[in-house]
Amino acid sequence: MRYEGIDGRVVLVTGAGQGMGRAIAERLATEGAKVAVNDLNTDTAAATAEAVGGIAVPFDVSEPDAVDAGVADVESRLGPVEVLVANHAFMTMAPFEEESLENWRRILDVNLFGTGMLIERCAPGMAERGFGRIVVIASEWGVIGWPNATAYAASKGGLISLVKSAARAVGAQGVSVNAIAPGVTDTPQLDVDALDAGVSHEEIARRYGEDIPLGRVGMPEEIAATVAFLCSTNAEAFVGQVLHPNGGSTRVWGI
Repeated sequence: MRYEGIDGRVVLVTGAGQGMGRAIAERLATEGAKVAVNDLNTDTAAATAEAVGGIAVPFDVSEPDAVDAGVADVESRLGPVEVLVANHAFMTMAPFEEESLENWRRILDVNLFGTGMLIERCAPGMAERGFGRIVVIASEWGVIGWPNATAYAASKGGLISLVKSAARAVGAQGVSVNAIAPGVTDTPQLDVDALDAGVSHEEIARRYGEDIPLGRVGMPEEIAATVAFLCSTNAEAFVGQVLHPNGGSTRVWGI
């Protein structure tokens, strides 16, 4: 299924060098978007950009000057950013009382502060033009919490509040700001969970899948399809919302 209103749009996808971000870039490219691929790693950004026929704009989202320069690069090469998908993330896992100050700061700088800076940079231009789509990839753990990923969960919970506040600020100017809170998804980030549990990637995916009503963890392509919907004109009524493509897993915890 193709969605309306994406064809020809300039899209910036962050954290798109692999996993969920790459799947999002690929899906939006098939919808006809002109895709700018961001990643911290120059090589992976270039590989995804080549695969989707887009451009690579590697930069560190936690650095305000880098954000400004990166968005300016997209504008000079493709045109104004009309769709922003903030998919980047940094995660570590440790018991709550053992998480380091260094990790706390890096997680908040990348996940929360970096997203805020991207929205502040892109949203005003969208509002001036009367159209924009901003999709922020939060996490199920930002809704329900997670004992061995407290800093990560806190940053993702902050993203949900950021989305709701930004949506109130620019919704009337034609800019829809929404979040997706995926459940456990089979991406390279799952290796962090596997390392924490001392098992393989396949085993941690199996264990998580046992607690999901659907019977398995999510796939990046499923999240990408949800992103495509929110980026389209089909999603006009979605403003400041949080969608939960997680196979029903939040129901396990009574949510």
